[in-house]
Amino acid sequence: MSDVVIQVEDLSKFYRLGTIGTGSLRQDLQRFWTTKIRGKEDPFFTLGEGEDADHNSKYLWALKDINFEVKQGEVWGIVGHNGAGKSTLLKILSRIVRPTQGVVRGKGKISSLLEVGTGFHQELTGRENIYISGYILGMKKDEIRSKFDEIVAFSGIDNFIDTPVKRYSSGMYVRLAFAVAAHLEPDILIVDEVLAVGDAEFQKKCLGKMRDVSRTEGRTIIFVSHNVHAVNNLCNKAILLQRGRLQEMGDVQYVVHKYASSTRSNNLRQVWDNQQDAPGNSMVRIKHIELIPQLKGDNKLLDIRTPFSIRFEFWNNLDNANLITGLHLFTPSGDLIFDLVSNSTVCDKGIVAGECHIPGNFLNDGTYYFSLIIIKDVSDILFYHEECITFDVEDYREEHQPFWKWEGFVRPKFPFKIEQPSKIALAEKSR
Repeated sequence: MSDVVIQVEDLSKFYRLGTIGTGSLRQDLQRFWTTKIRGKEDPFFTLGEGEDADHNSKYLWALKDINFEVKQGEVWGIVGHNGAGKSTLLKILSRIVRPTQGVVRGKGKISSLLEVGTGFHQELTGRENIYISGYILGMKKDEIRSKFDEIVAFSGIDNFIDTPVKRYSSGMYVRLAFAVAAHLEPDILIVDEVLAVGDAEFQKKCLGKMRDVSRTEGRTIIFVSHNVHAVNNLCNKAILLQRGRLQEMGDVQYVVHKYASSTRSNNLRQVWDNQQDAPGNSMVRIKHIELIPQLKGDNKLLDIRTPFSIRFEFWNNLDNANLITGLHLFTPSGDLIFDLVSNSTVCDKGIVAGECHIPGNFLNDGTYYFSLIIIKDVSDILFYHEECITFDVEDYREEHQPFWKWEGFVRPKFPFKIEQPSKIALAEKSR
């Protein structure tokens, strides 16, 4: 289609571990002529008869059989664990690395920001580095000059622009580097994990800039990050890579949920018999916490209909302490569903128990985790036990309902109906 700007077909990248080149100068020259000049496949790419790269420690498929299309103006996120192939994919899309198999077709000017501070020289000033970095990233001198004031204002380091960057703090360095990249005007911008550094305010500013560029100017963005909040906020579609293979692709919330869920396994109960080994500190220590689903009949799974309780005990080592406990429910991507607080109770030294009941038909299907907080005198946090309970809520629907992913984190079942007044009036007349 005409609005497709990136098309990836059967893309694979293969590496021989510990091997550089073919081992022969003549073969290296032949490979260069065949692949770089003639644009054909590597003549020396062979696994050997009976060899399997997937189960051979000498070989590695960094990417295997990747297929997708990106349309103009879309913002795609790429997520996955370390070593999943994210950076390799971006380098191929940026034409830095050639694929072993498959093709990548692109339409328009591509600019890549794979490392913050590309082209920066420590001995030069911020002003000089703006021109050098901008030129390396594909901007012309007149273009840099016309946007210079805007770049400096975005970075927020106006007073230090004529200071050598070797005297910058790491935050100032990142601000200036991204400010240059943020003012590129490519058709396709490829960004690799550059927002893992810098303060929260500047990260928010960078995301806002990329969002504006995509929505108002129709630019296409490919964004890699381990920050699932950033991916959720910026992107509308996403790809999940796992060991070089495309695991999931589609709506960003669905893919990010799958990615976040893969990092956690169900943990419905934790118990510590020995106070010294239990999580906590000299004031309080957790004795046990568990999720108890109230399953009925043949139902073996905790689904959206199932009520459940959270029960916990902790050792209190403070005398005459006014204690409050709180339960925080999160999604795997870190979104807070609710913050539930107990009553305030004056407790002596010893074991303190708590229980909270969550009704059925409240949570949507998905993966969640609880964190437990213990507070003294309303505001003094004694201990925060993060991710102490992790669980899955399964979907359940009547047979006649279509199957789609229900939106939102909660899925309450409130009385809700529609009616047609004309039919009601007609029925009343017929009586």
